[in-house]
Amino acid sequence: MSSAIRVRARAGWSLALITAALAGCASEEPSAPKGLEAEVGEELSGGATTIFDTSPSAFSYSARNMTSARRSDFFVGNSFFRDNWVIAPASTKGRDGLGPLHNARSCSSCHFKDGRGRPPESIEEPMVEMLIRLSVPGVDGVGGPAPEPIYGGQLQPNGIPGVPGEGRPQVTYEEVPGTYEDGEAYSLRRPTYTIEELNYGPFASDVMLSPRVAPGMVGLGLLEAIPEETLLALADPDDEDGDGISGRPNHVWDAHERTQVIGRFGWKASLPTVEQQTAAAFLHDMGITTELHPDQNCTDAQAECLAAYDDGEPEASAKILSRTTFYSATLAVPGRRNWEDQTILRGKALFHDAGCASCHTPKLQTGVLEDFPELSEQTIRPFTDLLLHDMGEGLADDRPDFEADGREWRTPPLWGVGLIPVVNRHQFLLHDGRARGLAEAILWHGGEAERAREAFRGMPSEDREALLRFLESL
Repeated sequence: MSSAIRVRARAGWSLALITAALAGCASEEPSAPKGLEAEVGEELSGGATTIFDTSPSAFSYSARNMTSARRSDFFVGNSFFRDNWVIAPASTKGRDGLGPLHNARSCSSCHFKDGRGRPPESIEEPMVEMLIRLSVPGVDGVGGPAPEPIYGGQLQPNGIPGVPGEGRPQVTYEEVPGTYEDGEAYSLRRPTYTIEELNYGPFASDVMLSPRVAPGMVGLGLLEAIPEETLLALADPDDEDGDGISGRPNHVWDAHERTQVIGRFGWKASLPTVEQQTAAAFLHDMGITTELHPDQNCTDAQAECLAAYDDGEPEASAKILSRTTFYSATLAVPGRRNWEDQTILRGKALFHDAGCASCHTPKLQTGVLEDFPELSEQTIRPFTDLLLHDMGEGLADDRPDFEADGREWRTPPLWGVGLIPVVNRHQFLLHDGRARGLAEAILWHGGEAERAREAFRGMPSEDREALLRFLESL
């Protein structure tokens, strides 16, 4: 497998995250549809990779245009994504090395059925499908966030025997009432995060926290296959066109190229490729080393962690990283449902009229991605521009991440958003899962997306419903 697919506590989100996101396409500039007719091929969200399935397994299929000869790699990768890792040393060589500190035992613990995670539903429930990033003011050696001196860059609640977990994160909510212009009432919930049982002493006084749920997995390789020039053409950092939208790429460290490149993955686009996203998750979420991250995730203040067993070899071999990356890159995108329905087509027109498509770019074209013919030269409908946008104070985490400031989030893709309740049995949206459905996600939009939010808030109820039905069809 090629390395080509090297593919806060205040909190905040996007239909931006869906979010960072309501608020265009270089290959195809978005425009309001001319009448209530579906476009040719509109149902093929992932191009030829698209899967038509509405079962709880809808996010777990391989790209439909993948040859049978390549599916064995997909299934091997699935096993490394799905199965639990164990503590080393163990007889199950090749799947041992969990910890010493970790958030989860497997990728699928957070990405249930390859979908998105959720926040705990009670203060007693452990935080499993989301995590807390940590940093202090300043940058690290490659321009990323400076880690908290004692706890590092991510709170890891769990430890192997003899290694104390770092702390127990909790979230509580305050209801914030609001009203649509037609008088209908709504309520949003504002999260507050606390960390109990800090086992290595207090945080630095200037620590910054950023809570984030596990994002969905479908279509990642297609997003990597979008040419860089397309993303640069979508950017308008100084808002020269005066539309109030000023998206810009994040520039992040590429561990292979040893330089700054455009980031595409993560809630703040802080990783450049699927491979590097996968390797980072192995280390920070499960404590599994790879050739990209050969050192255990312990700070100098964590003696038990440093003294834990380590045979000096990457715990996930190059083959394991490659197969897991291949699996993550080639998960098929679910196709649209009822895309020709008149109410959904009207909702699409309202989506454009409200300005949502200015960030949630409907249609893009992938380029040629070496060794990934399935993902190359595909017309896709991800509803993202992969750019950073100011989402306002309400969603700010006040934690910089490379070039992303504390109010900026990457526009999240919307493909598959309508199937989250089926696959993941919840509809907690935005970067921290605070929104209890699509309407709340839109109503949290601020900053550059305030105009889109106000357009939605001012719609008659039947128009709001049509727009939501359109989103549910994605």
